[in-house]
Amino acid sequence: MSNPEKLRYTKEHEWLSDVVDGVATVGITEFAANALGDVVYAQLPEVGETVTEGETCGELESTKSVSDLYSPVSGEIVEANQDVVDDPALVNTAPFEGGWLFKVRLSEEPKDALSFEEYTKLTTGN
Repeated sequence: MSNPEKLRYTKEHEWLSDVVDGVATVGITEFAANALGDVVYAQLPEVGETVTEGETCGELESTKSVSDLYSPVSGEIVEANQDVVDDPALVNTAPFEGGWLFKVRLSEEPKDALSFEEYTKLTTGN
């Protein structure tokens, strides 16, 4: 598993980029993408929608199951990745690059974000 060390993570397996001009990028981790299996459908939050940290804001459907997508932060959606809507497999093939899900203008800093080390410990038990 290759989780970039500069990102922050959630216990629900979302990642959050560094905040630039008040905006952060959100995706799911490689761990989550592998657990889901082949993603075949993505419902992402709409631009202008307000999301709340820890609450459902969309869903990912795979050949195995449907999984809720949780927002790792509170704020306003400023961009949804249309490439993922058009080709949901990007979530599996490039979860940290082209498979990002949405960008959000933060209204506050996340409360429960995990560091790379904390997330690795959560997923590996080490």
